[in-house]
Amino acid sequence: MKNSLPVNDFEATARRVLKIEARAIEDLVARIGDSFATACQLCLECQGKVIVTGMGKSGHIAGKIAASLASTGTPAFFVHPAEASHGDMGMISRDDIVIALSNSGETAEVATLLPLLKRLGVELITFTGNTESTLAEASRVVINIGVSEEACPLNLAPTASTSAALAMGDALTVALLESRGFTTEDFALSHPGGALGRKLLLRVSDLMHTGDEIPSVMPDTLLSEGLLEMSSKGLGMTAVCGPEGSLLGIFTDGDLRRALDDGADVRNSRMQDVMTHDCVTATPDMLAAEAVHHMEQHKINALLVVDVNNQVTGALNIHDLFRAGVV
Repeated sequence: MKNSLPVNDFEATARRVLKIEARAIEDLVARIGDSFATACQLCLECQGKVIVTGMGKSGHIAGKIAASLASTGTPAFFVHPAEASHGDMGMISRDDIVIALSNSGETAEVATLLPLLKRLGVELITFTGNTESTLAEASRVVINIGVSEEACPLNLAPTASTSAALAMGDALTVALLESRGFTTEDFALSHPGGALGRKLLLRVSDLMHTGDEIPSVMPDTLLSEGLLEMSSKGLGMTAVCGPEGSLLGIFTDGDLRRALDDGADVRNSRMQDVMTHDCVTATPDMLAAEAVHHMEQHKINALLVVDVNNQVTGALNIHDLFRAGVV
């Protein structure tokens, strides 16, 4: 195969491809109507799982749609149509619903499943570019994802058509997500292992230092002793608390620099003279990601954690959040 494309045409080709695929997706907007609403309703009423299937490139898109549905509150998984004909039909039950993807609507491996689905009484939703195809005629709902042209110059390789199918799958996923009232907490439970799960599941109480690990001094403590407390606990700050443990202020590395710039006597100054009185705090039930936001917003590296009575219950710094993978 001869490489005949001049280097300076790469960008032009990319722009042409993106414009064709963008038009394909834009054309879908006018087609959203009763069929789409019915498909959503069938998925919401499904007592089993949503089975998504497709062959070749459509199969890859079907797998992504199934994964998106499953992670946003709609139990779903992908079944390979060829494997279904050799035993995997047992994965589909009478309570399920099937979404089949086929641009032509005549994919042999998918069409083979039609009598079996009919025997089970399983409802079929089809994403296709041919609304008069075999699959379309056998379906309860037909979603038209047809495109006027593929981005492939030969008009053969699935490009714009797969983009349209993927976009319609995302539209279905988000419509169901919103209808179910799916929350960020629900989303986190489906993504516990990744960075997203850590941001949405981890709370300050999971990361904070407690008990004797909390640096704390009294307001009349000498600055020199306060520095020793900071150094021993290694959080770059110390709480300044009253006799009953209520938070009065905080003293940080930044406060130390400012105190030295102002000529403070390390051996004779008291913590109440150099501390920051109105300090930013966190609560134990605050999301760790929210604690990161507070630090970024106020340009600080550590937070004290207080309860509803303003009692210091914990402390954490940016390094704790880094280690937890939240930052």
